[in-house]
Amino acid sequence: MAVKVEELLTADINQPARYLGNELGATHKPWDEALVRWVLTYPEVYEVGASNLGHIILYNILNAGPRQLCDRAYLPAPDLAAKLRSTKTPLFAVESRRSLTEFDILGFSLSYELGATNILEMLDLAGIPLTWQERATNRQNGQMPLIFAGGQTATSNPEPYADFFDFIALGDGEELLPEIGLILAEGKTNNLSREALLLDLAQIPGVYVPQFYDMAADGSVHPNHPQVPERILRRVATPIPAYSIGLVPYVQTVHDRLTVEIRRGCTRGCRFCQPGMLTRPARDVEPQQVVEAIEQGMQATGHSEFSLLSLSCSDYLALPAVGMEIKNRLKDKNISLSLPSQRVDRFDDNIADILGGTRQGGLTFAPEAGTQRMRDIVNKGLTNEELLRGVKTAVDRGWDKIKLYFMIGLPGETDFDVLGIAETVRWLHRECRINGRRGLNFNLTISNFTPKPHTPFQWHSVSTAEFSRKQKLLKEEFRGMRGVKVNYTDVRISAMEDFVGRGDRRLAAVVRRAWELGAGMDAWWESLDQAYKAWTQAIDESGLTWKYRQVESGEWNLFDKEEGRRKKEEGREIKEDFPNSRDLPLSPSSSLPLSLDQALPWDHLDTGIDKNWLKIDLQKALEAATVPDCSFEGCSRCGVCGTDFGHNVVVDALPIPEFAGEFVPNTERKQRLRVWFGKVGDMALVGHLDLIRLFDRVVRRADLPISFTGGFHPNPRISLANALPLGVTSTGEIADFELTEPIDIESFREKLAAKLPENIPIYKVESIDLKAPSANQLLEAAEYVITVASAGSLTENGELGRENAAPVSVAPDANWEAWVKAIVETEAFWRVHTTKSGKTQDVNLRERLHKLELVEQKPDSSTSARSATSEGRAVLRFTGSCRSDGNLLKPEHIVFMVEQVSQQEIQLLQVERSQLILGYG
Repeated sequence: MAVKVEELLTADINQPARYLGNELGATHKPWDEALVRWVLTYPEVYEVGASNLGHIILYNILNAGPRQLCDRAYLPAPDLAAKLRSTKTPLFAVESRRSLTEFDILGFSLSYELGATNILEMLDLAGIPLTWQERATNRQNGQMPLIFAGGQTATSNPEPYADFFDFIALGDGEELLPEIGLILAEGKTNNLSREALLLDLAQIPGVYVPQFYDMAADGSVHPNHPQVPERILRRVATPIPAYSIGLVPYVQTVHDRLTVEIRRGCTRGCRFCQPGMLTRPARDVEPQQVVEAIEQGMQATGHSEFSLLSLSCSDYLALPAVGMEIKNRLKDKNISLSLPSQRVDRFDDNIADILGGTRQGGLTFAPEAGTQRMRDIVNKGLTNEELLRGVKTAVDRGWDKIKLYFMIGLPGETDFDVLGIAETVRWLHRECRINGRRGLNFNLTISNFTPKPHTPFQWHSVSTAEFSRKQKLLKEEFRGMRGVKVNYTDVRISAMEDFVGRGDRRLAAVVRRAWELGAGMDAWWESLDQAYKAWTQAIDESGLTWKYRQVESGEWNLFDKEEGRRKKEEGREIKEDFPNSRDLPLSPSSSLPLSLDQALPWDHLDTGIDKNWLKIDLQKALEAATVPDCSFEGCSRCGVCGTDFGHNVVVDALPIPEFAGEFVPNTERKQRLRVWFGKVGDMALVGHLDLIRLFDRVVRRADLPISFTGGFHPNPRISLANALPLGVTSTGEIADFELTEPIDIESFREKLAAKLPENIPIYKVESIDLKAPSANQLLEAAEYVITVASAGSLTENGELGRENAAPVSVAPDANWEAWVKAIVETEAFWRVHTTKSGKTQDVNLRERLHKLELVEQKPDSSTSARSATSEGRAVLRFTGSCRSDGNLLKPEHIVFMVEQVSQQEIQLLQVERSQLILGYG
């Protein structure tokens, strides 16, 4: 049964369009025709989840399958979550609006160590027991959906979260999820029990079912069932760019652009980088597929920006050629290209040529460390000369601000290396002057290194106390440095990431208790102190405080002997009371200890990376020895390449097409068309700024010859007469469109209507003289139809003393007709108005009211005793000022006037704007 979403999305809910499920690209498959019904449940707010590329790709793939239906759900913002709980309404999927319990399977994305608390929040809101054990013993066991997780964190180390999921999907999901769907369809057909179905799923490579495995005393995990594999294989798939074309949200999202993957996997071998280890081998996408996906996607979505995605875009050797080809094809569309963080050593004029457009975006590089020695230890493969050359190229090509990422707390790091970050920035400032004079601006992010599973540094121990000390060193060093903005990752967040990320099954109780104490992801940003307190309390209650103290103080250091010598020289305390420190490498010259063979909570996951290779690479780190990128040089013998995972697929560099020139905005104005349109149904919940973006995309998709403004940021000449308040429907909105060439009015109307949502109907299109004032300038008044109701006397509601009471009186038994007449006959209703600048002024609202009439009155349906002539409900129509200079009469003002003449509390139930009235003089 569908949830009545419209009743939930009242005026107090922020950004209600998040929850409508009516975006361009939403599938809406028939419920009764599906055998298996999925929900991709993204444990972040809509703006994050709806723009996630993996979320879009898997949604498209699952809905492409026969008899498979895939819906979506997102973490509701705190306002809606509170309303769901207060109304006892279950969390719903946005397209079908059905409770999550009505589906067969829910798939969560777990891509961050601390994100599991959001998953628990969503399960609780849906009324689903939190653990697989509770679900197995629940009386509604057969009706509860299967709960699984995928994503980087789930693939890396699912053990801290194993209790919450029926199974884990390891690795790439493009082929794995359809295979799971086939098993689910067969299981439903054969009416399999939950346990039997999970046992069948466990036979699929890439599916890990925690209940068929037990944790040993040392934290290692082993099968408890003879029919499941001892180690579970990570799945690898080839990227398919066509599936990237999908959802186009009406609200502005975090990544408000078309994103297409050009390369999956990275073989650079940075020793701190978990994604680089977990996504091997590297797989380049065929350039023609990328170009076609971008060209088709931009036309289908109407986006004005696209991004090419990879862990290291510049390692896609065909990037300059592909970028230039796309730029040439879309030359007349005012399109911009952005790239994520890229290798500064590969940044050159060819890449600079394809970036940006009319809106040049920012540049982000990640040197990671401030000295050459540290960059060699982490195998960054970057020299000072390459860093300087890349930054100089950026300056020469017009960038005046660059973002740089650094880390502190890396293995073997000294205070000299930490201060080297500031010295590196100072040096780049000195060497890279804009026009030989002005300094370059840097935006720095200093993050705290946290060791990750499946990397050579997975055995390293960090100290959050050292993080704090090193941050203090840098803050002192950067003080007074001009043109530099520095952001530091909070040490407490890093501590929790490390504590949970390398934990075992004992941490499930900690995660659950932290959620119960209010440690949702939103709390980290809204109230970090509260979230940290919740986590530490949960740790204390679990009896694992000793383990967390090792994170605070540091359990050991892989460079222990050398670090001890430095601490003595600096007069700092040496701590040697941590267990097993004697078993770990004491210096770069020592051999690796046997203790590196001890079991780890993630050893039962076969990611392809040979654990012995990680040990060997760790030894090379101790020696500050680098390893080349195996995509372009010799094999490093990491263990991935083979039958199970495939091999590196590298596309060679291609000839770069000749540059066809930058987009030159066509500012010609040959025709102006005025459009009268409506905003009805659920589109009333789309805000004004989102509506402007919608029209921009619609014009692009309709391929209409829109004129652009000039300047550095040209925008389409689309002008809306007036902003409609959120939640208000309308049948009388007006927009002006200016075109670069004349077009038949009916043809324009048909093209525009074909690309608009059905709840934005077009009523009329007229040609307007180019020299005539815009609709916004001509706007004089607006007509509204409002539904109001009396909720009792102001005396009863304690509001008799409201300001500026009307200078009229009405008989106690008066009805709506008398109240309307009293308002019309009154000369003044004074109210204090506060301007945007904070100034106050007295405003006579009656002067702004042109016309008011009673359309209909009826008794309140909840009070049968009231007669048709008593208060009850009423429909009023009024016309009032609506000018661009701020002279407005709002529906709330009519309510105020009715309350003054009636001495009743009046509720505004519904508002519709029926027309905007232009003054043509």
